[in-house]
Amino acid sequence: MVYDALVLVSFGGPERPEDVLPFLQNVTRGRGVPPERLAEVAEHYLHFGGVSPINQQCRDLLAAIRADFAAHGVDLPVYWGNRNWDPMLADTVARMRDDGVTRALAFVTSAYGGYSSCRQYQEDIAAARAAVGPDAPVIEKLRQFWDHPGFVEPHADAVRAALGQLDPAKRATTRLVFTAHSIPTSAAANAGPHGGRYEAQLAETARLVHASAAPDLPYDLVWQSRSGPPHVPWLEPDVNDHLAALAEAGTTGVVVSPIGFVSDHLEVVWDLDTEALETAKRLGLEFARAGTPGTDPRFVAMVRELVAERTEPGGERLRRRLGELPLWDTCPTVCCVPARRP
Repeated sequence: MVYDALVLVSFGGPERPEDVLPFLQNVTRGRGVPPERLAEVAEHYLHFGGVSPINQQCRDLLAAIRADFAAHGVDLPVYWGNRNWDPMLADTVARMRDDGVTRALAFVTSAYGGYSSCRQYQEDIAAARAAVGPDAPVIEKLRQFWDHPGFVEPHADAVRAALGQLDPAKRATTRLVFTAHSIPTSAAANAGPHGGRYEAQLAETARLVHASAAPDLPYDLVWQSRSGPPHVPWLEPDVNDHLAALAEAGTTGVVVSPIGFVSDHLEVVWDLDTEALETAKRLGLEFARAGTPGTDPRFVAMVRELVAERTEPGGERLRRRLGELPLWDTCPTVCCVPARRP
């Protein structure tokens, strides 16, 4: 198949204080989130001047991908569109149409399966194409990459670097804590041809990073950034509750690694660098937060490799991965459908 562009598709974030509430309303539209909860989350953004780091991180990744493509002779223009804030994906798709793009690949800044992390982005692409009209370019999402070396190895190196910040004399009572965004348990158990993979893929990434970075240390996979109504069950334990349990059990230090994320956006710098750090200080735990791939050259090269899998003859033979879970290139429309909301 011949493609004539790549589009980077991401979540989006506000870039000034007056953007914060409209952005959060976009994120939560149709979910029944009460205004007081939106106001609470808005304070997290306002703590950083109303600016989410994610858009600048996307700009940096966009520039790095373009440079990597140019250095390796990949002749594809690279665009960028968001789910929830400017540049909105529909506007980007319209620009792609105006530029003569007819068939493109999409790289989504989420490594895992599941509704919010995969299926919803496919719905976003379909909605953007529908908004543009019948002459919108065809856009096909690249595969999930939870076990690609270009994703796993930067996380592992970041764990090693974070461990270097802790007291080596206390290594025997140090623990790794891997985190990812919590989701409703109904979504985590979603049936379907490729449903219910979110937890399993994260567990495999945690296993791979642990084996590479610090196989002598115990580790856990826990959850962060819950945002749903209190009566709806979400994946647990929360990272803050887990830190309390570890401290009570005799752990003296933790490295927290946000393997659910590709960059240090707000749910990392607030939920971990602010809230979890404060929890650790209160408990007397040494705390170091490992970094995310961001624009690590291996992660950037991974994007090019995913494109090559779809564009070069025999591309499937080029596939690099470290894990053992089933992997697929495209998902059927019945995969990871959203759970019915009460």
